[in-house]
Amino acid sequence: MAQLIKTKRGLDIQIGGKAENQLSGMKISEVVAVIPDHYHGITPKVVVKEGDAVKAGTPLFYNKAVDSMNFVSPVSGKVLAVNRGERRKVLSITIQRDEKTAYEEFSPKAVSQLSGDEIKSLLLKSGLWVYVKQRPYDVIANPAQAPKAVFVSAFDSAPLAPDYEFVVAPEMKEFQAGIDALAKMAGVKVNLGVKAGNTIFSSVQNAEITIFDGPHPAGNVGVQINKINPVNKGEVVWTVNAEDVLFIGRLFTKGQVDLVRTMAVTGPEVVKPQYVQSLAGSAVAPLIKGNVTMGVEHRIISGNVLTGLQIAANGYIDPYATQISVIKEGKDNHEMFGWALPRFNKFSASRLYASSLLQKLFGKKEFEYDARLLGGERAIIMSGEYDKVLPMDVLPEFLFKAMITGNIDKMEALGAYEIAPEDVALCEFVCTSKLPLQKIVRNALDNMRKELE
Repeated sequence: MAQLIKTKRGLDIQIGGKAENQLSGMKISEVVAVIPDHYHGITPKVVVKEGDAVKAGTPLFYNKAVDSMNFVSPVSGKVLAVNRGERRKVLSITIQRDEKTAYEEFSPKAVSQLSGDEIKSLLLKSGLWVYVKQRPYDVIANPAQAPKAVFVSAFDSAPLAPDYEFVVAPEMKEFQAGIDALAKMAGVKVNLGVKAGNTIFSSVQNAEITIFDGPHPAGNVGVQINKINPVNKGEVVWTVNAEDVLFIGRLFTKGQVDLVRTMAVTGPEVVKPQYVQSLAGSAVAPLIKGNVTMGVEHRIISGNVLTGLQIAANGYIDPYATQISVIKEGKDNHEMFGWALPRFNKFSASRLYASSLLQKLFGKKEFEYDARLLGGERAIIMSGEYDKVLPMDVLPEFLFKAMITGNIDKMEALGAYEIAPEDVALCEFVCTSKLPLQKIVRNALDNMRKELE
């Protein structure tokens, strides 16, 4: 029987615009862009030039630190440009997409017929290794380091996140093949975190299933690692997103790099929240065209409202995003004495607004949100507010102070090895000091990696 872990600390943000479980078709832009900065911590070496013909799965560049780690084209077509910035930094590689996708062929073999090293070599060659991340440091996994465990979270508890049960159900064969490949490659069973009440993942083989029940961030893989198998100094844990497991599974069932993803287009400014099929590198414009409110300035986010990347209206989807969120920018919204008003339609984590009373009387409601910070950065306050939304066995205030000051010894002692920026997103949301905690964690992890590796 699967283990049940209940978490009480956390916060489910009530925001409108959740996608209905209905697929509205395929939406991919004519020009696709692969952006090296989306893959944190790598130094690209480009292997294509303008005018080259590529297929889906053709290498575009590799990581100089690990030259066997390819980054491939998600589509077939012609390379339009290799765009560079200052000091010849590679900004993006743009590709004119063919109407019909042609694929690089990787001879499909059953996972049972391959060794762990052969699976790893195939993932590196095909470009799918980039979807295997590691703790510590929350970067693409080092293929030279063996993990003590592999974690996959089969649900996302972030605001308006896609329903993985809906997304994965049509491809359970591919999902199982992906789990088998990860287990064979790592030499351990995969730890699969499942939401309470979920049914389709209960029959997955080669996985240790754990049921989680609680508010966000219960679906974060970092929380699941902390509760099941914490990371100590010198240890490595691999993590893979549930939808990315499908990419790996398709490689072994079809012999192709098929990066088509079912994405949720969500948010209060989306007229009809829905699921669409698209892929990493597609422009965001086709996904939201004609489906957002008119007359207001929008904040378009590749990902969820807590951890996603802000992108321009003509920007491109990052390779790890499973949803697009659209909210108001809020620049034209000026409130006189806003902090002193009772605020019937504003959320307060500290329950200081009248809206908290309305929630008690009439139940949960969806609030209005926009992209304003509503305050300025100030000194950190030791109030215990972070502990209420972070269900991990760490002392967040002391950890953040150690990260701000660059004290690596204290960071190690306080649990930095299993923390990632996404794990502190709620802390940033409720922070009365308005500190950029995700940026602080990201910079601290990069510094640790530079000093310790």
